[in-house]
Amino acid sequence: MSPSATAAADAKQPPPPEPKNAIDRFFQISQRGSTVSRELRGGLATFFAMAYIIVLNPIILGSSHDKYEHYLDNAELVTATALMAGLSTLLMGVIGNVPIAIAAGLGINAVVSLQLAPKMSWPDAMGMVVLAGLVLMILVASGLRQRVMDAIPGGLRRAIAIGIGLFISLIGLVDSGFITRNPDKADTTVPLGLGIEGKLQGWPVLIFVLGLALTFILVVRKTRGAILIGITVMAFVAIIINAIVDIPDKSWGLGVPTVPDKVVDAPDFGLIGEISLFGGFHEVGILTGCLFVFTVLLSGFFDAMGTIIGVGEEAGLTDEKGQLPGMGRILMVDGIAVAGGGFGSASANTCFVESTAGVGEGARTGLANIVTGGLFLLALVFTPLAKVIPSQAATPALLVVGFLIMAANVKEIDWNDVTIAVPAFLTMIAMPFTYSITNGIGIGVLAFIVLRVATQRFREIPWLLNVVGVCFLVYFLLDPIEQALGVK
Repeated sequence: MSPSATAAADAKQPPPPEPKNAIDRFFQISQRGSTVSRELRGGLATFFAMAYIIVLNPIILGSSHDKYEHYLDNAELVTATALMAGLSTLLMGVIGNVPIAIAAGLGINAVVSLQLAPKMSWPDAMGMVVLAGLVLMILVASGLRQRVMDAIPGGLRRAIAIGIGLFISLIGLVDSGFITRNPDKADTTVPLGLGIEGKLQGWPVLIFVLGLALTFILVVRKTRGAILIGITVMAFVAIIINAIVDIPDKSWGLGVPTVPDKVVDAPDFGLIGEISLFGGFHEVGILTGCLFVFTVLLSGFFDAMGTIIGVGEEAGLTDEKGQLPGMGRILMVDGIAVAGGGFGSASANTCFVESTAGVGEGARTGLANIVTGGLFLLALVFTPLAKVIPSQAATPALLVVGFLIMAANVKEIDWNDVTIAVPAFLTMIAMPFTYSITNGIGIGVLAFIVLRVATQRFREIPWLLNVVGVCFLVYFLLDPIEQALGVK
């Protein structure tokens, strides 16, 4: 098309509508082709699609103890989760002006609960989350975040996400009692087994199985808020069964399904600010501590980037180059959310792909986030309800989320390129099989480097990835290195 034709076409484009009021002007509602009612509906849809995190995050963080055998209080965790999700989501709405909600990241909380905390205190572990957020903010400010992202091959990034999905699925199976650890006295090479002595026993496990079936049916039928509906329905069923049948409280996990004495209660802010920025390095050493921070950083790094771009594209907010306006502000808020989640002891907060539920309802601006964030803050006074939801009613969501993560990523891996396929495979299986996200990422990175060198494709390895590989090599060889240096 000639310049004159292009100019003529542009001239035919209708001018953007005039803002109706200050709110319209600030959020660019009319300019983006939306309305206040659509934003309100979108905000509601997003909240109901991701409100399950108020229940799941305390279960994941509360199921593990720190080095000193200390468990986090469930009520405090519920408050921390809802508070930091509400504040982070509001911040993204006001500064980023995009309908992308934020809450504690599934997978990252598993890193904090199962890898960091057992080697240090909870304040130490949350301090490392804050450090990861500060590093993210520095990367954004310096422009390095995009370069670091580009250093990890796309296939390996997808494999990391899938590995996390498999990892949280295993957590769901174990926490529900569907799978249990075979005791050492059993003298078997099989570490895990079905239920108790190879059989599914008891009402709680039945609640899990029915909840899993119900949630998947709702997901297949594309029901809005499928995960939250599944949790809520099975929690009611569990309350009824527990009232009729004599079931030991310990069989239900962290939450006991009983009718609460009160629905509304004052939130417990006991965990807010309980952090030690550098205490973890004293516990595990500088090298291991840096790798822990790197793991938290990497766990949320790529999911957030993918979610931001994916939601932006679905909302029609990206330009012809696929760029989202105000990306620098959006990424900075994401970094602040990671640090804020650690400060609140809720684990790292990150962008939620469930935001697409709001986009599907018409949300196009940050006004939808004001609704979602406000509802999270309102949930602070309803913490007694979250405490009566048993693990078996909530853990089906972990398997559903794990499936959704795999479905969205596995087809994007180039399985014909063995230098990508093999590292991707090793990354995916190492995370659940070693019960460590760090190990999965490290094995995948090292395998990628080794195979690219073996196939004489060393020049295709980004130099930043080589640096990461060296760090992981030292991490895996830390014990013999310490013995050789006489420090152990």
